[in-house]
Amino acid sequence: MQIGMIGLGRMGMNMAIRLIRGKHKVVAYNRSPDKVMEIARKGARGASSAGELVSSLKPPRFVWIMLPAGNPTDDTIQGLKPLLSRGDTIIDGGNSFYKDDIRRERELRKSGIHYVDAGVSGGIWGLKVGYCLMAGGEKTICRKLEPIFRTLAPRDGYLYCGPAGAGHFVKMVHNGIEYGMMSAYGEGFGILDASPYSKDLDFGAVAHLWNQGSVVRSWLLELAEEAFKKDRRLRQLEAYVEDSGEGRWTVQQAIETAVPAPVITAALFQRFRSRDSSAFSDRMLAALRNEFGGHAVRKRRTGKQP
Repeated sequence: MQIGMIGLGRMGMNMAIRLIRGKHKVVAYNRSPDKVMEIARKGARGASSAGELVSSLKPPRFVWIMLPAGNPTDDTIQGLKPLLSRGDTIIDGGNSFYKDDIRRERELRKSGIHYVDAGVSGGIWGLKVGYCLMAGGEKTICRKLEPIFRTLAPRDGYLYCGPAGAGHFVKMVHNGIEYGMMSAYGEGFGILDASPYSKDLDFGAVAHLWNQGSVVRSWLLELAEEAFKKDRRLRQLEAYVEDSGEGRWTVQQAIETAVPAPVITAALFQRFRSRDSSAFSDRMLAALRNEFGGHAVRKRRTGKQP
């Protein structure tokens, strides 16, 4: 299948490579030419502009956008509209707010252009193990895209979730749950760190142990084990944890629908608090985000260690 890819960041580049390995024909564009050159060396056709990308695709065209949510995605869609034709499809694989998807789908429908929102989870590990995909939009269009989805996803890792916005809505709630899970792990290891047994405990070994049949086993614990191997008490990290939007949106949705979500809400507030402190649990959150998504971390300044 032929597809255009706009945005070759941490996720977009690896997704394009996985598609190339799956024998799809990829035409790729990124604002920085070095990224375009890099993906071209791996088998894609590089484009120097969105216009060149569109003209390189045979209709009906499928163009996947992998850009930050908000203005970067909106601006790109507006730039694509006059270039695309009726029957073409735009797929937004970024972390957009689902209400933006509903608005975009309505606007694009007037021009006969289809819109699909694809929630993507897997971080920097997706190239190797595949991406969990949650798709929203017209069912017939999503069916046409299934060869792409199934190449990107591991077995049983793709789900059609419903009409426009459904894919990003499910991904939003997924990330809200992730906030709560990460905070619980951080708090647990924080309690271990403050315990009288702390000196004798190998936290990497504890994380590994809990993944052997325990009810709290998870991929996040595997990543925690790797983080502890690199820094046994995470003392090289500053406990500054960003929130990328989905946690806030999940809490907003809970408020709108009067659904109690105290764990996710507290986890979001913990991230706010982390920006003014250096608690162990927050250093662990920073380490986990770096391990699964390649998110930037802040190294601690030299001086007194906790």
